Amino acid sequence: MAARGAWRLLGSLWLALLLGRPGAAGAAARSSPHGPAGSAVRTFTPFYFLVEPVDTLSVRGASVILNCSAYCEPSPKIEWKKDGTFLNLVSDDRRQLLPDGSLLINSVLHSKHNKPDEGYYQCVATVESLGTIVSRTAKLTVAGLPRFASQPESTSVYRGNSVILNCEVNADLVPFVRWEQDRQPLFLDDRAIILPTGALIISNATDKDGGLYRCVMESGGSPKYSDEAELKVLPDPDVPLSLMFLRQPSSRTKVTGQTAVFPCVTAGFPTPVTRWTKNEEEFVREGSERFLLLAGGTLQISDITEDDAGTYACIVDNGNETIEAQADLTVQAPPEFLKQPANIYAHESMDIVFECEVTGKPTPTVKWVKNGDMVIPSDYFKIVKEHNLQVLGLVKSDEGFYQCIAENDVGNAQAGAQLIILEHDVAIPTLPPTSLTSATTDHLAPATTGPLPSAPRDVVASLVSTRFIKLTWRTPASDPYGDNLTYTVFYTKEGINRERVENTSRPGEMQVTIQNLMPETVYVFRVVAQNKHGPGESSVPLKVATQPEVQLPGPAPNIRAYANSPTSVTVTWDTPLSGNGEIQNYKLYYMEKGKDNEQDVDVGGHSYTINGLKKYTEYSFRVVAYNKHGPGVSTQDVAVQTLPDVPSAAPQNLSLEVRNSKSIMIHWQPPPAGTHNGQITGYKIRYRKASRKSDVTESIGGTQLFQLVEGLERGTEYSFRVAALTSNGTGPATDWISAETFESDLDETRVPEVPSSLHVRPLVTSIVVSWTPPENQNIVVRGYAIGYGIGSPHAQTIKVDYKQRYYTIENLDPSSHYVITLKAFNNVGEGIPLYESAVTRPHTVPDPSPMMPPVGVQASILSHDTIRITWADNSLPKNQKITDARYYTVRWKTNIPANTKYKMANTTTLSYLVTGLKPNTLYEFSVMVTKGRRSSTWSMTAHGTTFELVPTSPPKDVTVVSKEGKPRTIIVNWQPPSEANGKITGYIIYYSTDVNAEIHDWVIEPVVGNRLTHQIQELTLDTPYYFKIQARNSKGMGPMSEAVQFRTPKALGSTGKGSRPLDIGPDYKPPMSGSNSPHGSPTSPLDSNMLLVIIVSVGVITIVIVVIVAVFCTRRTTSHQKKKRAACKSVNGSHKYKGNSKDVKPPDLWIHHERLELKPIDKSPDPNPIMTDTPIPRNSQDITPVDNSMDSNIHQRRNSYRGHESEDSMSTLAGRRGMRPKMMMPFDAQPPQPVISAHPIHSLDNPHHHFHSGSLASPTRSYLHHQVNPWPTGTSMSHSDRANSTESVRNTPSTDTMPASSSQTCCTDHQDPESATASYLANSQEEETGPSLPTAHVRPSHPLKSFAVPAVPPPGSTYDPALPSTPLLSQQASGHPVHSVKTASIGTLGRTRPPMPVIVPSAPDVPETTRMLEDSESNYEPDELTKEMAHLEGLMKDLNAITTA
Repeated sequence: MAARGAWRLLGSLWLALLLGRPGAAGAAARSSPHGPAGSAVRTFTPFYFLVEPVDTLSVRGASVILNCSAYCEPSPKIEWKKDGTFLNLVSDDRRQLLPDGSLLINSVLHSKHNKPDEGYYQCVATVESLGTIVSRTAKLTVAGLPRFASQPESTSVYRGNSVILNCEVNADLVPFVRWEQDRQPLFLDDRAIILPTGALIISNATDKDGGLYRCVMESGGSPKYSDEAELKVLPDPDVPLSLMFLRQPSSRTKVTGQTAVFPCVTAGFPTPVTRWTKNEEEFVREGSERFLLLAGGTLQISDITEDDAGTYACIVDNGNETIEAQADLTVQAPPEFLKQPANIYAHESMDIVFECEVTGKPTPTVKWVKNGDMVIPSDYFKIVKEHNLQVLGLVKSDEGFYQCIAENDVGNAQAGAQLIILEHDVAIPTLPPTSLTSATTDHLAPATTGPLPSAPRDVVASLVSTRFIKLTWRTPASDPYGDNLTYTVFYTKEGINRERVENTSRPGEMQVTIQNLMPETVYVFRVVAQNKHGPGESSVPLKVATQPEVQLPGPAPNIRAYANSPTSVTVTWDTPLSGNGEIQNYKLYYMEKGKDNEQDVDVGGHSYTINGLKKYTEYSFRVVAYNKHGPGVSTQDVAVQTLPDVPSAAPQNLSLEVRNSKSIMIHWQPPPAGTHNGQITGYKIRYRKASRKSDVTESIGGTQLFQLVEGLERGTEYSFRVAALTSNGTGPATDWISAETFESDLDETRVPEVPSSLHVRPLVTSIVVSWTPPENQNIVVRGYAIGYGIGSPHAQTIKVDYKQRYYTIENLDPSSHYVITLKAFNNVGEGIPLYESAVTRPHTVPDPSPMMPPVGVQASILSHDTIRITWADNSLPKNQKITDARYYTVRWKTNIPANTKYKMANTTTLSYLVTGLKPNTLYEFSVMVTKGRRSSTWSMTAHGTTFELVPTSPPKDVTVVSKEGKPRTIIVNWQPPSEANGKITGYIIYYSTDVNAEIHDWVIEPVVGNRLTHQIQELTLDTPYYFKIQARNSKGMGPMSEAVQFRTPKALGSTGKGSRPLDIGPDYKPPMSGSNSPHGSPTSPLDSNMLLVIIVSVGVITIVIVVIVAVFCTRRTTSHQKKKRAACKSVNGSHKYKGNSKDVKPPDLWIHHERLELKPIDKSPDPNPIMTDTPIPRNSQDITPVDNSMDSNIHQRRNSYRGHESEDSMSTLAGRRGMRPKMMMPFDAQPPQPVISAHPIHSLDNPHHHFHSGSLASPTRSYLHHQVNPWPTGTSMSHSDRANSTESVRNTPSTDTMPASSSQTCCTDHQDPESATASYLANSQEEETGPSLPTAHVRPSHPLKSFAVPAVPPPGSTYDPALPSTPLLSQQASGHPVHSVKTASIGTLGRTRPPMPVIVPSAPDVPETTRMLEDSESNYEPDELTKEMAHLEGLMKDLNAITTA
């Protein structure tokens, strides 16, 4: 006995080494100390099972031994558990413990009502002061009483066929069954086998097999015999017999290592042959001992592996017909460890993890045992990552052996490890640090001797939540800097002595967040500092209670789901037991099995029916209850499968094969996956003669995917279709396909002969192949194989039907030499090939014809930055559906001629969304289409203006100046926002004396949108004011400008300070004197009256002279000169004439009563507006006489420059048109230079315009300064000058024959918005509220404005053609809705220019304008002069009356 025990121990040690378990050798290797404190480290003790009990089958009355043996030093104590309860073996006379620990059960008891020995047994090994381990559980099964479920019956069998004799018994008793023939034991060989059910199969029957058969059951005690059955062996039949299954294979579930037997027993004549397939593929049995074909075609698979799982089908064929049956093999595997737990050293309060990875099928469940007792998950023992055991806050009693026990339906296994808890002053050996969590790794550092830190100070909970607490503290008093200290936080629930530990993440850190706490629970915290010598004193314990958690509903109980139909499922549930308030609603989640897109629906009650599900598909459902706090706990998933239905699709790949003159073989594939809607139970085959469509024959076959239809007529065409069947009915059928039986039974014992001819016709990328069949028509031809390739015919092969006589080989390379082969084939093989070669034609690329461009391009404005472009394509069908690979390119840009940069985008639809545009901007769009290498031209353009948006920038250049002579009045000037994003409809001026005041406390002054200046009165003297301006458009208010400070003057005449100075241009010079005068002239009231009298007198004398000269010149006018008169037209229909100086007619005088100004109404024929601004001269020295040429100092504007025009052209033009000089009389000592300026004029109504004079300042303009001779030049002004326009002024130099320098002006309205920003004059007499319109006018230096009259040149004076031209400055106009007026221009140098739009207040209609132009070509007669003279006299009377007043 001792020798046997020694051998067993030696064998177990060798087994332990092989398996890598912690055996004696391994323990010895690991028992050596690790770490500096080696002598103090306890070593792990090898403790494991050498032998564990296994599942056992026994019979009643027999003896059973359940083996168990454990190894440890000292020897362990062995005990046994049955069904989880310890057995008392001391007083048990039938069960006893053997010396090695095995359990012996004598005389097993078993009856219908008493089964004391059957159950689950477990071996328990214990070593005092060390721990306990348990073995795997073993199942003891006791076979039932011998009983026959079915008896053998007498039968007969044809010679050579197979037969089955039934003897069904309990599966536990099958090992005890044997058969007898004529009461003699039956010898089993390759013709006779016993199935797992007990039935006997005899195959290839002979006459010797006849006799009496019975089965015998020997399970202990006396044998039990079945009834006897006689087997008769019959001779071969004279006629064929249909095949039939005597025993079909049935699905099996087996465990790896077991043996599976699939019977496939058939009967029929001729004798059938059986073959097997796996997953519809032939599998090779030769050379494999695991796959055996036994008697009757039975398949046996030994030592099963998981790879053997699949669908096995037996196919039985006897030459006349074929039948098939199939069964599934499911393989299960007992649990197996991929990773076993490892031994762990640890300190108290640490957290550890035992790792355990298992595999098996079905997936095993894992439970943990500590010292033989089940570990119940709690706050400190947790199962993490499915299988691992985490122990939190270790205490000394946690020491011992931990075992991972994995279990599934087919077995269980265990693996264990030891936990040793060391004293805190003992360093943990370097053995497996991987099992320690990140919170405890700092304990691995060995300690040295030295001073330890004192307790951390001021431990507080700085943040308390429901499930975490943040602690902070100060450094210990012993180490006030604490840079090298680490800290450990110990914490536990109040009243529990199991502490947990958390460490700071880096040295010197004095805060930590404790996670995963329970809500509304009191925890006790203490902090310990640690230096290189070890841990120091602990802080005073701190109690903190976590916050209560929001009360959410619990899971809804009793959730159930059942299928109502193939597409609907009803789910029901109950109200949650812990609703924590009123349940507001439920959310039902459902998802198809195998998918990851979960759907949900809100439900108010306790049930819901979901419709529209897939047929015969498994779904999972779960429910979440909601209360006022939100979603609660979800229920577990419940799975249900929708009901089956008829298939929703037809079988696939139906094909016909003509076997002979009377039979056709049909092949097909099942319907597509997902359309079966249930288990396919069979297929319905329908066929008919093609000529008689009403006579349909129907047959139903099994689940095999082929059928041989026999008994057909010779040389007849038949049509076939197949439909799939489920238990619910028949699904849709395939389309009819046809085949024709042979006229006669042809020969298919050899391959076909060579085809009689082969012809090829090459094209560019294809070759057309045609042929004729073999001459010998008596051999079956199933089809033809065409091989082809460049230089070799074996590159690719195509097979076609035997009826086909031609084929086109596509996708070939141009200009390539191809070899082509043709072979006829049948079921025997392929015949002799026929060869041919051909060279494909070269590739010629025709120029692709351009496509038609898209039409009907439309721009739909969607927002301030988005426009949708749509179009139609005439090359598409009427439904405009795109079916090819064409695409469209959209391009767009702002509608500014200078902008030529397009942005583009491609799309495959007939619309495109253009985003990222600028607000209130006109864009143009066009589209082109591209298909392959063909493209269209760009389409017609479409235009669209984006919607306005609120201004995104404030008004700019805000300036504040005081009004001359009125210190309590200031004038605010500004420019429009740079990002107006629309038409500015108004401004709001905010001003306050406190820059920090709330904006609603500031004073508000609204201003209309077309004004850029405003005056504010009645301010306090010597006070700082702050001004802000905000712009408004139709979409709302923009941002405010920055505050501008201005201090009002202290008294009259002083100047305000603090304002930003106005930018008045580089050419500005202050007036010569009188800068404080409102109009720039230092005159007293008395001088003003005298000047008024002088002005009126001079004016009357001038008019009389003009009239006399006009009459004189008119009489001398020849008819030829009358035809050459130039015409200018004005808005109000009055006429002014240019041309020969003799054709001068006195102009109408426009009288401004408010300003005492007489202005000649001028017509402006220039369609290309040009404006020159002349600053006021400083003194008389600035006015320099010049000779026949004039130098011009040009100050160019930013974006509006016109270069010097041709002198010859100008001279020629001037020679054809006489220049009418204008003259203004001087009133001061020095002749002032007339100033032509452009700035807004505020008018109360259209006919009356109020003018402001003063210095001109604008930050956005530059000027053209003309130097002329001392004779002042009068400038006539048209009414159109008062519109929103730029001006064109051309000054003509004086000549020797012209006493006064003449100036020819023809002005046209047209100005961009920037022109409207010319500054307002600071010394306005009054403030008007009408619309602001820029104008050009003559500004004299006197408060009383002069009016210009034409000076009559001497008779015969002509314009010198050699004079140089005057450079001009032009300004581009912005687009406004305008009346288009055709005008003549003197700036065109004889070239024709298109008319430009002109903005004219109260413009006449176009027909009237045309009529006025025609009138201007006529001549004045003497009676017309008389009328004009009378009109002039009336104006003079009005002027005298005004002067007297």
